[in-house]
Amino acid sequence: MRLGYFLMALVVPFYMLFSCKNRRAIFSYFRKQWGFSTWKSLVKTYRNHFVFGQIILDRFAVFAKGKNRFEVEIIGNEHFSRLTNSEKGFIIAGSHIGNFEIAGYLLPSEKKAINALIYPGETKVVQKNRSGILENNNVHLIPVLNDLSHLFAVNAALQRGEIVSMPCDRNFGSAKCVECHFLNGKADFPIGAFALATHLDVEVLSVFVIKQTNKKYTVYVKPVEIEGRDLPATHREKIERYVRSFAKEMENIVRQYPEQWFNFYPFWK
Repeated sequence: MRLGYFLMALVVPFYMLFSCKNRRAIFSYFRKQWGFSTWKSLVKTYRNHFVFGQIILDRFAVFAKGKNRFEVEIIGNEHFSRLTNSEKGFIIAGSHIGNFEIAGYLLPSEKKAINALIYPGETKVVQKNRSGILENNNVHLIPVLNDLSHLFAVNAALQRGEIVSMPCDRNFGSAKCVECHFLNGKADFPIGAFALATHLDVEVLSVFVIKQTNKKYTVYVKPVEIEGRDLPATHREKIERYVRSFAKEMENIVRQYPEQWFNFYPFWK
């Protein structure tokens, strides 16, 4: 792993040189949202890409050897345990912060299957191999398809009392989103997970898997609470409050770990 990290440090400058779109998006994130100088933003952009490379290597290491390769601290595990021991299903709201994909390994669920929603972009070979590895840990992948069959699969999983995991920080061009104040700007967040939670009356947990050192990860687990839950509101207003509560949780984490933000495209309006 140390050799892999060393080689990654050498590769990253070339990746940044040829991947202009990704580099500009992250540079703008540090320059505009954080107000850093040009030089500091450039250094932070390199650091961001380097940590992202480490996280990819860590992901393969976990899939190959299991979570024992890293020291893991779970903050808020009592919330996950409470819901996995209940009869109802629930939703894990993820994001492109840290190493969310290994959450299924670091938060094992023997009593309930975890159904992870994944978006297109990977080859079928990668999806097949990853699916085979994750299913050994009771994690099943649900690809997002044009025929919308994934919606029925997600709904059925929650009805069976299982866990559904999905990223909640990208709307992929959908009009079904809520504008939120986020890190000194405005950005659109998708409503899908929170509309589903409101409709089926299930809870939502925010989960962030953060790399601390070469050998340690911290998993933050926290219920997403609807602000003003007891106040009168329409169905749409409840969903909007839900989304904004999650955006606030995301902002708290990003402010602690700004270099582990991995949305490599213009995120803010």
